[in-house]
Amino acid sequence: MKVVEELRYLVLAIQREGNRLLAAELRPLGITPSQAEVLRVLRDHGPMTLNALGGLLVCETGNSPSRLVDRLVAQGLVKRGVDKVDRRYLTLSLTPQGRALHRRIITAENRLHRTMDDRLAGQALDETISTLRSLADAFPTGAALARRRGPELAHQEN
Repeated sequence: MKVVEELRYLVLAIQREGNRLLAAELRPLGITPSQAEVLRVLRDHGPMTLNALGGLLVCETGNSPSRLVDRLVAQGLVKRGVDKVDRRYLTLSLTPQGRALHRRIITAENRLHRTMDDRLAGQALDETISTLRSLADAFPTGAALARRRGPELAHQEN
């Protein structure tokens, strides 16, 4: 097996296991990992337009996660409103129920992160993260993650 092939499969295996563990944590909340990501982005960066949201998501490719947002609106977790700057645009923001669920999502994510921290104890991660970031930044989802880090964090971390 080539080194880059093993890297690809290792990343896939870690992603699948991480998603499986997160899905199990989120299941009692009635939400999927993709829906949780939307709520996290809206809480951390919103309110915003659908296209802006799409540009920050890793779980969806493209700039229009409309079906995902439609489900969250139907659940009463996200609301659509008129943009204050340009009334031609709709903005998305969390409802009070969405903000309350967001706090529970953070708790679930923290449990997953503690599990990962325990398994990675003593490992030097800076070089690994730098390598993965170099590869991910070449793709749209990596660029979305870089935008979420923000310019101040992106500068500090590079």
